[in-house]
Amino acid sequence: MEKYNTSEIPKSSRITRLVDHLYAKMPEIESYRAKLITESYKETEDQPIITRRAKAFSHILHNIPIIIRDEELIVGSNSIAPRGCQTFPEFSFQWLEDELDTVATRTADPFYISEQAKADLREVHKYWKGKTTSELATAYMAPEAIRAIDHNIFTPGNYFYNGVGHVTVKYWEVLEIGYEGIMAKAQAELDKCNVGDGDYAERSRFLEAVIISCQAVIDYADRYAKLALEMAEKCTDPQRKAELLVIASNCSKVPAKGATNFWEACQSFWFVQQLLQMESSGHSISPGRFDQYMYPYYKKDIESGAITRTAAQELLDCIWVKLNDLNKVRDAASAEGFAGYSLFQNLIVGGQDKDGNDVTNDLSFMCIEASMHVHLPAPSLSIRVWNGSPHDLLIKAAELTRTGIGLPAYYNDEVIIPALQNRGLSLADAREYNIIGCVEPQKAGKTEGWHDAAFFNMCRPLELVFANGMDQGEMVGIPTGDVTQMATFDEFYDAYRKQMEYCISLLVNADNAIDVAHAKRCPLPFLSSMIDNCIARGKTVQEGGAVYNFTGPQGFGIANMADSLYAIRQLVYQEKKFTMEELKEALAWNYGKGLDEQSVKEITTGILREMTESGAKVDADTAAAVLKSVMNAQMAPEKMARYQEIHDMIAEVPKFGNDIPEVDYFARDVAYTYTRPLQNFKNPRGGQYQAGLYPVSANVPLGGQTGATPDGRYAHTPVADGVSPSAGKDVNGPTAAASSVAKLDHFIVSNGTLFNQKFHPSALSGREGLEKFVALIRSYFDQKGMHMQFNVVSRETLLDAQAHPENYKHLVVRVAGYSALFTTLSKSLQDDIIRRTEQGF
Repeated sequence: MEKYNTSEIPKSSRITRLVDHLYAKMPEIESYRAKLITESYKETEDQPIITRRAKAFSHILHNIPIIIRDEELIVGSNSIAPRGCQTFPEFSFQWLEDELDTVATRTADPFYISEQAKADLREVHKYWKGKTTSELATAYMAPEAIRAIDHNIFTPGNYFYNGVGHVTVKYWEVLEIGYEGIMAKAQAELDKCNVGDGDYAERSRFLEAVIISCQAVIDYADRYAKLALEMAEKCTDPQRKAELLVIASNCSKVPAKGATNFWEACQSFWFVQQLLQMESSGHSISPGRFDQYMYPYYKKDIESGAITRTAAQELLDCIWVKLNDLNKVRDAASAEGFAGYSLFQNLIVGGQDKDGNDVTNDLSFMCIEASMHVHLPAPSLSIRVWNGSPHDLLIKAAELTRTGIGLPAYYNDEVIIPALQNRGLSLADAREYNIIGCVEPQKAGKTEGWHDAAFFNMCRPLELVFANGMDQGEMVGIPTGDVTQMATFDEFYDAYRKQMEYCISLLVNADNAIDVAHAKRCPLPFLSSMIDNCIARGKTVQEGGAVYNFTGPQGFGIANMADSLYAIRQLVYQEKKFTMEELKEALAWNYGKGLDEQSVKEITTGILREMTESGAKVDADTAAAVLKSVMNAQMAPEKMARYQEIHDMIAEVPKFGNDIPEVDYFARDVAYTYTRPLQNFKNPRGGQYQAGLYPVSANVPLGGQTGATPDGRYAHTPVADGVSPSAGKDVNGPTAAASSVAKLDHFIVSNGTLFNQKFHPSALSGREGLEKFVALIRSYFDQKGMHMQFNVVSRETLLDAQAHPENYKHLVVRVAGYSALFTTLSKSLQDDIIRRTEQGF
C-alpha cells in the first residue's frame, strides 16, 4: 500500500451524536471510587503500601459501576455521567471538602455534585485525615519553602494535591502481548527472586502487585464483554446488535491478549488510557506516537480488506470523543490555572524513527482528520517537524490550524533531539521522543519526567529585590541590599540572580518533598508495569524504576523580566531618566493608578504582621484602623503625574518580540537566570532537574498575585505566557516575533518551551495563506525555535462569544499548551486570549 493517503474521509453522523450527548449536561463528580478505595484501605492496614495500592485498584475495577453509552464503538468509562469524574482522597481531600457546596457555581470548571455524593465524600474523608500524600509532603518540606509557597513565589500544587501523571507508557507492548504477557514477565522476575536476597521483601511485593493490577484490568474488560453481550441480547436494532457483539468479542480478548485487528487495537489502547486515570489522578497521560504503534494493525486490515479507511476513521473519531469524556476536578485556585476541563492528553504524529527516517504514514493524516471531525480540545494533537517532513503533512496540519481549534502544536525535531541527548538520552531514544501534556518532550515507556512540577513566577524574585527579600512583612527571600543604593546595573542584576537562585532552591526542596511523599504513600504498580525498567529493577516509577528520571518545573514571565531589566538598565543607569527610588515608588503606586484592592490587602497584612512581631497588640479594631488608613492613603498629584511619566518613558523603550538583537540577546541572558541554576539540582529518584518555559494558563492567576513590574505592566494583571512576547508589545509582525523568540537558548530548556501566536482568519485563507503559514513555521524552526502554536480567530469573534456564550458552545481556542472550549474559561483567561497580538502576513 502507499505510504500515506491525503484524501479526505467523510465524517460519520454517529460522531455528531456522540459529541452532542457528551456535552448535554454539566460534568458531574461521583463518589464511587472514593468509597471503594476507602473500603479496601480499611481492610489492608497491616500490609505493605504497594500491596494495598494493587488491592485497592483491583477492588475498584471489580466493583465500580460500568456503562456502555448509546452508539459507542469503543467502550470503557471512568464515570456513569458523561464527562464525569471520580475523586482521589489518597492524594488530598481537604480542598474538596471545603468546596463541596461551591464547586457547582465557581467561575472556572464547575461540576455538579449530588447531595448524596457530598454526604458520601464527607464520610469517606474522615478516614483520610493524616494519611494523604499532601500532608506527608508538607511534613517533609522546609519551613522557608512553605513560606515561599504561601507568598506565591512558586506553586507546586499540581502534584501536591494530585497524582503525577505526565507520562507515556508502552501502549505498543500491551497491543503486542496483552496484560497476560506483562504478567508473565513479572512472574518470571518473581521466580528469580531468592528469599535471602537483600531486596526480596520489596521486590517480590512489587512484582506481585503488578500481577494483581494487570489481572484486575483483564477482569474489568471482561465485565464490559458480559455487559455488551447482555445488551446485544436485548437489542432490536440489527446494526447495533452486531456492533455490541463485536464489542463483547473485543473486550473478551483485549487487553488480556495481544490485538489481532485494528478495532481490537483501538479498544486495547483505550482501556490503557482510561485506567491509568483510574489508578491515579495524575493528568497529562499522553498517548504519544499513536500513528506509529497503531499503524501495523491498520495496515494489516487495510491490505487484507478487513476494514475500509472510512470505517477505520470512524473508530479513530470514536477514540477522540472518548478522550474528551475523561475529566478531573481540581481545587478552585488550580482550576483557574488549568481552565477548560483539560487533561492535556498529548498525541503526536510524524517525525523520525530511531534510525532517523521519516515515518509519516496514513494514520498521521487520519489523526489530523479526526481532530477536524470531532472538533474538541482532546487529544492535544501535536506534529513533529524536521527537514524530512512531507510538505503534504504540514499543509494538512495547517488546514486544521485554519479551523481555529488551536491544533496542532508544532515541534522541532532538530532542537528537541539534541536537547534530550544533552540530558543523557541515547540518540535512538531521543529520535523517538513524543510530547507530554503541554509541551514537554520525553522518551515513551522509559521516562518518569515529573514534567510540570511547579509554576515559578520569575517576576516575584524581582519584587523581592526591590523589598530586600521582604514580602508582606516577612522575610521570604534573602537580603540583597537597598535598591536605591545600588550604584550599577550589574549590582542590581546580581541581586536578582541571587534571589532567583535562593527561590529556585526552595522550589527544589518543595518538589523533592512531594516526590518522596508519592513514593511512600502512592506507588503505582499498574503504571509501573508499562515503564522500563520497573519490572526488571523491581521498583515502581515513584522509587526510580524508570530508565530516565527528571523533574521539570516551569518558569514564566520571561518577556516581562527581559523588558523590565532592559528598561532599568537603559532608563535608570544609562540615561538616568529617573532614579531607582522613583521607580520603586512608581511600582508601589501602580504607575499613578493608585492602590487596587489586592495591594491594599497586601500592605495591610504586612503592617499588621510587623506590628505583631514588634509586640504590639493587634485586635479587630486595630486591623480595621490600619485597613482604613491604607485605603485612604493619598499621593500628591505631582507625584502621581511623575509615575505616569515614568510609565510613558518605559513604554518607549524597545521590547522583546520585535527582532531587535540587543533586546533579544538580553532576554536570552535573563532566561539563563532560571534555566542554568535549576539543572544543577537532583531529585530523590536519582535524576536531574530540567527547566521548562511555559505557564499552562497560570500566567493569568499568578499574574493576579504579582505587583506592578518595571516593564510597564500594571499590578495584578497577567504576566507574559511562555516564551511569547508580552501581549501587544510585538508590533513588527509574526516573523519578527518568531525571530526574537528563536534567539532564546531552546536547547537548554529540555522540559519544553511554549510560543503562542494569534492570527486573523484571513491570514490563512486560500492555498497561499497555508503556504505562507507553513513557511513561517519552517523559518522559525530553521532558526532553532522549539515549539509554535496558534489561535486563528478574530478579536471580534472572541468578544461576541464572551457576550453571547450561548451562540458559541463549540468555539475551541488555544489557551497555552492545550486547547479548550472558549465559553468554559474564566473571564480573566478569556481576556488574556483576547489581549494577544493579532498577526497577519
